[in-house]
Amino acid sequence: MKSHNRSRLAALALAAALVGSLFLSSCGKEKPQSPQQAPQEQTAAVNVNYGISNPWDSLMPYYSVSGSNYARIIYDKLYDRLAYVQADGTCQPRAAERWESADDGYAIVFFLNQKAAFHDGTPVTAQHWVDTITLVTNPACQTLGRTTFAGLAGTDETGAAVAGEKLGVEALDEYTLKLTFTSPTLPEEFLVDKNRDIYVLPTHLLQDIPPEELMTDDFWLAPVGSGPCQYVSEVSGSTLVLKSNQNYQLGAPGFDTLTITVMDKANLLTALIAGDLDYYTFGGSVSEENRPVAEKAGFTVQAGEVPSTFYELMINNESIASADLRHAIEKALDKQLLCQQNSGTLGTVTNSSILPDTPYSGPSDLTTYDPDQAKQLLDKAGYQGETYTLACTSARASLAALIQQNLAAVGIQVEIETVDSATMFAGMNDGTYDLAVASHTPTTLPLWFTGSRFTPDHNIFRVADLSHYTTLLDAINQETHETARIDLVDEFEAYLDQEKPFIPLWFTHALHVQSKTVTGIDYPAASCCNENVWQWEKTAS
Repeated sequence: MKSHNRSRLAALALAAALVGSLFLSSCGKEKPQSPQQAPQEQTAAVNVNYGISNPWDSLMPYYSVSGSNYARIIYDKLYDRLAYVQADGTCQPRAAERWESADDGYAIVFFLNQKAAFHDGTPVTAQHWVDTITLVTNPACQTLGRTTFAGLAGTDETGAAVAGEKLGVEALDEYTLKLTFTSPTLPEEFLVDKNRDIYVLPTHLLQDIPPEELMTDDFWLAPVGSGPCQYVSEVSGSTLVLKSNQNYQLGAPGFDTLTITVMDKANLLTALIAGDLDYYTFGGSVSEENRPVAEKAGFTVQAGEVPSTFYELMINNESIASADLRHAIEKALDKQLLCQQNSGTLGTVTNSSILPDTPYSGPSDLTTYDPDQAKQLLDKAGYQGETYTLACTSARASLAALIQQNLAAVGIQVEIETVDSATMFAGMNDGTYDLAVASHTPTTLPLWFTGSRFTPDHNIFRVADLSHYTTLLDAINQETHETARIDLVDEFEAYLDQEKPFIPLWFTHALHVQSKTVTGIDYPAASCCNENVWQWEKTAS
């Protein structure tokens, strides 16, 4: 038998033992007691019931077909990341205790926590991180998460290692990891941008699995990680049971098991109120409409301090090729009214994808609604009454209808097509649709949204000439001095305002329903796809 099969069987045996121990501790029969023996009181296992509205599609963290936040929030518990990223963009230690810039900004050195260990007891070393990145960037490895490493020295634009070039990852000693990049990279910006997609793998258990077979190997049916929770069992697409990792370097979670159950998003709050759930992702979010329902049931509801969602109107710059026409569309939109109808008091209108109240945010002049000027721009653009397709998901149907009314008021004809999210983005990418209503989870980075949308392999707005966009973006990415970088960002934002390849709409703050039974939850941080489960404590049943 191959050693990787033995490793897999060992992992399965470990999971089985965990299930068995939990079963015996919570519902096994008591041993017969002699008359002289006093009965031994048994303590029931403490379980946290956790709801999620979409299933994970793989337990291999570099093989998520969807690449969705629902998968990331699962990987966050099973596997370890370098840092813990908070909603305001600050980073705290996790697998790495600290980090520093090196080689004039072209490298980052991470000093790893020496207490970190995999679930089989093997210490996590810098070499495990090196071997993980080497494996994932191997062109023979059929990973779906390789683009995360595209900026690493020795990789191509897809994140694949280039033959004959030195890969920018090395172990300086047993617990010191160095990453080298092709351009200057600020440590905090790297972590905010990439941390959620970088996990250390138990490469000591994967040595005999061919790289081309790794992603779909049976090892991932009962994986071994080094995160705050350990795998116990799974019903694919339905339920995942995890166990507290008592040896996690930041502390053991204050529960025995975490049962993650997939249910319809509309039922999450109902299940929480009924006591069927202790908490649900992301951060127990609730709409303003349902806030009174939660409060009437005795739950505390708090608004996040940092905006959690960015809304935009996507534009196909190929079919709507005139900048004057794109400006006319923006002038026709009553953003304040649309924002109020969609997000109530939680929304803040914006003319930029950059989060407000950051060093890179621009002036707050948000006056764009001007139907008369929109009509003048339509005449200037030579608009002939063409009908455009506006794609949206079912959840955005009412918003799309309001946008349709705004545009019709100035003479722009729009037909709405309601599709699923994947179809909508695919349709914008291939030119099927002219417009689309979309929302995204922002970060504090100035280029969190625009940095990846004006590249040849991800030209989702179908801009005919990307050269000026890429020149400006390259200059920003090369600059490490904050004042000079702010000036470059301002220049880029001015160009975006001139060309209007997409229309920023508004930011919204999330509302978080506070769990009655679990303390220590960092609700806003869930928007960054990480949860501080090592600080959770189940206080009541």
